[in-house]
Amino acid sequence: MPYLLRVELPDVPGSLGRLASAIGMSGGDIEAIEIVEKRHGDGIAVDDVLLEMAPNAMPDSIVSACNALDGVQVVWISRYAAGGNLFLDLEAVEELTADPEGSLNRLVDLLPVTFRADWGARVSKIDGVVHATAAAPSELAWQQIERAELIESDDENAIVAAARLNKSEIVVIGRRGGPEFLDSELARLGHLVGLAMSISRTANKATAH
Repeated sequence: MPYLLRVELPDVPGSLGRLASAIGMSGGDIEAIEIVEKRHGDGIAVDDVLLEMAPNAMPDSIVSACNALDGVQVVWISRYAAGGNLFLDLEAVEELTADPEGSLNRLVDLLPVTFRADWGARVSKIDGVVHATAAAPSELAWQQIERAELIESDDENAIVAAARLNKSEIVVIGRRGGPEFLDSELARLGHLVGLAMSISRTANKATAH
């Protein structure tokens, strides 16, 4: 099974090459890299790195090698159950437009792999959980929110974010243990939820006519 590494590194030429070399020397084979966030004021980039491990290679050795580089800090490393590759926002939008009428539920299905989370759910103010991925909690409470944000969870080991879908529904995603949802990820979540809602409304109008 591949691993997902989230790392902070200096946003300067050559940083990514040094990181890749350190990972390779420690027994990791990089499959894909995605920029999660750029903190221009601090000169820092946050990247997600999908990698395979060589036989007998240990995640701890990769973490140590990365942290030994100047200005580099490993935020998180864990097994990545989705496998294959990193799923990008554009691919999610293409999936949603392929089935406009089912776009809201399809959005929930896509959120865990798009955001490297463990589960996603659609929660109604009246009916509770109306659609969820397999690992989602069976009970989730609707909350009044206006934009994508972090919300409290009954599970102290879970990091949970939510975005408003419409007046009576929200979309919720959760990670067990980490990493934290960054501001850039919350912005992306809000954007994707907004797109899914627009696609769904357009489909409903077309059906009505």
